Amino acid sequence: MNVRIVNTSPYPLPHYATPGAAGMDLYAHIPDPIILHPLQRSLVPTGLFIELPVGYEAQIRPRSGLAAKHGVGVVNSPGTIDADYRGEIKVILVNLSDHPFTLNPGERIAQMVVAAHERVAWQQVDQLNETERGAGGFGSTGT
Repeated sequence: MNVRIVNTSPYPLPHYATPGAAGMDLYAHIPDPIILHPLQRSLVPTGLFIELPVGYEAQIRPRSGLAAKHGVGVVNSPGTIDADYRGEIKVILVNLSDHPFTLNPGERIAQMVVAAHERVAWQQVDQLNETERGAGGFGSTGT
């Protein structure tokens, strides 16, 4: 699938690092380092603007390396970029560790997954069909 993209940053376009990868890395398009203190969040620009076809979304997800090594993640994970959005893609990072984290220009900050989605037409009814699970949730299927 071809997707139109504008890149105002000096960093590479999002790309798949391996043949089996689902996500593409996004880079911090910032002029200077940002220090994220514990529990602090920051809206980090990428310099990217995309034009997705209707029926697709871009999901912004944390990078596992940043999360595991530094406790840095994406607040609204996954963030959704809708097909009709034309603004700059920005990532809301949060530092969930107990140490400050320095984010440098050009650092990989998140990954983007482009996925198809369906639109629903609700059919309002008085009751739903029964299942074996029923209303069980939050651990009801075992440990």
